[in-house]
This record gives sequence, structure tokens and C-alpha cells, in this order.
Amino acid sequence: GVVTGAADDDPSGIATYSQAGAIYGYGLLWLFPIMFPLLLAVQESCARIGAVTGDGLAAILKKHYSRKVLYAAVTLVVVANTVNIGADLAAMAATTQLLLPELPSVGLAIFFAVVCVVMQVFVPYKTYAKVLKWLAIALFAYPITAFLVGQPWGEVLARTFVPNITFNKEMVYIIVGILGTTISPYLFFWNTSEVVEDEVEERRIKASSGTGVPRISKSFIRKIRLDNLAGMTLASVSAWFIVIACASTLNAHGITQIENAQDAAAALEPLVQGFPHAGLIAKLLFSVGIIGIGLLAVPVLAGSSSYAVSEALGLKEGFYRTFNKAHGFYGIIILATLAGLGINFLHIDPIQALIFTAVFNAVASVPLLFMIYRVGNNPDIMGIYKNSRWSNAGVLAAFALMGIATIVLGWSVFQP
Repeated sequence: GVVTGAADDDPSGIATYSQAGAIYGYGLLWLFPIMFPLLLAVQESCARIGAVTGDGLAAILKKHYSRKVLYAAVTLVVVANTVNIGADLAAMAATTQLLLPELPSVGLAIFFAVVCVVMQVFVPYKTYAKVLKWLAIALFAYPITAFLVGQPWGEVLARTFVPNITFNKEMVYIIVGILGTTISPYLFFWNTSEVVEDEVEERRIKASSGTGVPRISKSFIRKIRLDNLAGMTLASVSAWFIVIACASTLNAHGITQIENAQDAAAALEPLVQGFPHAGLIAKLLFSVGIIGIGLLAVPVLAGSSSYAVSEALGLKEGFYRTFNKAHGFYGIIILATLAGLGINFLHIDPIQALIFTAVFNAVASVPLLFMIYRVGNNPDIMGIYKNSRWSNAGVLAAFALMGIATIVLGWSVFQP
């Protein structure tokens, strides 16, 4: 839950939320109280599916649905993840260049890709994640900055709970990006499979096979729900504060478009104002946050793709297995990371790539959300542990909201 929540605010998310604050100030804060219960419902549904079945999403689709549905779902998540990996590696390289401008961006992207692959193959992910979670503390720089700068909290709360919408093409693009970076395809597959990994660890499923119907109870379902609540609350509150901090530091001072990593880092300068070399310290703080979250998120993205492909092909999968016992699973992780790395050779602008990734995630999420709804309510799959009415309402609302937003975005593209 907490790792998933931290990974949800990956570099793509930070860039999208920062751009929203820079362009529109507090104007898009109303999205967060709408998205939070939907995100919670979707992730709770995914975790419940994994807990009850002992299978990842792709494995369930393979058992209970047609090959067309299976391959369509796997293709969507793999393509979305590959684009996301590429954008995150580019962002990590660009932020490193804030401190070491003489180093080439492609070389840095290659370095971070190698680090991610080596850590995933040779270090147990849970050990790796425990270390990197501490780097995610850099996210707290945004709420601290928001309080240091001082906010018109009455206006902030009003904009959070009372929408003041003036739609235009650019705003629709950012709104879809915020939806896509918050409710992302990779989280669906990752959360489901990670619950299965937890069940293996707790010996609810035999580790030797990694299969079988888990031993579950209502208390275990409750534990999963609380874990998700903690993770998604962290993700949502952090995102809300990123928008507020950028609104009060960038937008308020006339920076209404983030063009590069240096612009994004400027949002943290008030936090270190008064220190010698405040600009450099802000860049360092921003870089540590982006690199730390990136190193946490890229394995989640690559792992999500590998879970999906491995389950679809019937390969042994799971981080609880060593490389020697799951060559295919780790091989796909390596290929997914390398495929994302390849995007960096196209020399695409990192900030725009991050926001485009968020938008693409939104489009890819729509059919996957409908699939999650169907699986979560299938009595042949879930038995007595089908989705609650609350979860169903949240998943369907997320499907409808993101579907409508995607249609409006498509329509706006063709408008003058």
C-alpha cells in the first residue's frame, strides 16, 4: 500500500501536478476530493481480487476470459508502462543534470536503467523498497514549502471543494493527465500481484508453487483495505500539496509554464530561502526526490509489465522467486526497462514526455477499469468475496469519469 502510494507519485505524477499548479494556480484542486475515493475503490478492488484468487490480473483473464481480452489488456499495460519508464528515466537524467550539467542525458538514463535492473535482479524488492521509501521523504518538501510560503487557506479549501471550471484545450489535457497519473494501469496489475506475493510470504499460498486458493478471512480483507487506505492517502495528500506549493511559488511569481527541471525545482526554493546557495539546495532536494521516487517507480512499472506478460504466457513469476527459478519473469523486467530506455534516444523533451505519459495512462485505464469491475463481480472468480457496493460505485465512477474525460480530450484535439 505505502510503496504503491509512493510509486503513484512517480516523476510523471510530480511533473503533471507541478504543471497544473504553475498554469492554473489553485484552479484544479477540486479534482483531488473527487479522485481520492475513486482511487481507493479501484485499488481496494484490485487488492481484493489478488487476495481472494491468489492470481494476478492477467492470470485471471487467461483462466476466465477470451484470449482477445487477455492480449488487449496485457498490450495496454505494457505499452503504457514502457512509455512511463522512458519518461521517468529521462526525468531522473534531467534532474541529475541540474547538479552535474556536464554529464550527457542519455548516459545518465542508461546508468539509472542499469541500476534499476541490477537492484531488481540481485536485491529482494522488499529490501530495495524499504531503503528507497526513505528517499520518498523528499516529497514532504512540498507540504513544508506550502506552509512556509503561507497560503490563503480559505481560498485553497474553497477551490478544493467548490469547482470553478473554465474549460479549454490545454486545461482538458492537464485534467486528463492528472486523472491518468493518479489512477494508472500499472497500479492495477502491480497491486493485485503484490497482494499475492504477500500471501506467499505469510504462507497463505505455498511458496513452492505460488499457486492455489489462498486461506483468507474478513480480517485479512480488512487489513488489505487499511493498507490501501494508508498508501492512497499518502499519494493523494502529497499530490494535493505539490499543486499548492507550485501554485504559490511558481504561478504566483509569473512562472506559468514549466519548461524544464530547473523551473520545477524552483518551487522548492522558499523552503531553503536564507541559506547560502539556496537555488543549489533546492535543486539538490528536488533531484533527490525525483531520483528516489524514480528508482522506486521504474521497478514497479517494469514489474507490472512482467507480471502481466509472465501470467499471460504461463511463466513462473514473482519477486519471491530468485532469478534462477524465474528466468522469464526477470528477463521481461530487463526487456521492459531497456524498451523504456530506448525512448530516451528519441531526444524527446522530458517534461512534455512525463505529462504525455500521464495522459496516455488515462486513455489506457478506461477499458482496464471496466475489466476490473467485471472480474470483481464475477461469482465464479470471487465467490462470497465479491466487490462491495461502495467499491463497485467507485470503480464504475472512475471508468465513467476517465472515459468521458478521454472523449472530451479527443474532441478538443480537433477544435480550432
